[in-house]
Amino acid sequence: MHEPRALVLRTAGTNCDAEAVHACRLVGCDVDLVHIRQVLEKPSMLEAYHLLLIPGGFSYGDDLGGGRILANEIRYRLREATEKFIADGKLVLGICNGFQVLVKAGLLPGREGDDEPTVTLTHNDSNRFEDRWVHLEVVSDRCAFVEKGERLYLPVAHAEGKFVTRDAALLDELESAGQIVFRYVDAQGGPASYPDNPNGSVGGVAGISDPTGRILGLMPHPERHVTGYQHPTWTRRRDALGDLGDGDGLAMFRRASELARAELV
Repeated sequence: MHEPRALVLRTAGTNCDAEAVHACRLVGCDVDLVHIRQVLEKPSMLEAYHLLLIPGGFSYGDDLGGGRILANEIRYRLREATEKFIADGKLVLGICNGFQVLVKAGLLPGREGDDEPTVTLTHNDSNRFEDRWVHLEVVSDRCAFVEKGERLYLPVAHAEGKFVTRDAALLDELESAGQIVFRYVDAQGGPASYPDNPNGSVGGVAGISDPTGRILGLMPHPERHVTGYQHPTWTRRRDALGDLGDGDGLAMFRRASELARAELV
């Protein structure tokens, strides 16, 4: 039986690629860690994969301009190969810096006719790097990676993660279209203010998808919580629960793997 194939894209400064590879392997994917240079030299290699994952980290300096460098390489030098990958209904996941890349490459929010940027990720309201765990709620029923109503507890680690839209009307449009996938919430599931909303994102938005739900970008790191032993209070939870099982982030990778496996031909 063929296994789904995942490509984890690596470039200068990415530092979450090993965790992303590990998460994909845990759910049965045949995964390759590939430098952007190799893909630029042979764009057709994308055709062999079912999931493209752009990991978090500090690519090209982890600032607003840094994300644009990789985004431009994808948008202009890999445009034809990327468009074919997406047209074939394959899956794309961008995490943290990778979310920034998807936005700047024009793949998110991915609405027809959006020739100019309509959303962006900018400096946190705190004006500093935020490294903490946050509560999330899935608010969309159209995303291939998650199910509506799910609650997740994941870490964030970024300085430029504040999600903003061109105007308030666009935020409403994205929500109506089911493209807002994750919101920051407090521990009780209510509206989040700082530090539960670690960056000040408008509407508490922590992640969005394209209209198909197959391209997903989020700021928190699901690949850093794939086992219960990565939970920040795992020792106390172990005493209370015994077997800690999977971390909250693993289900996202498992769904992607299962969907790709079901569609293998």
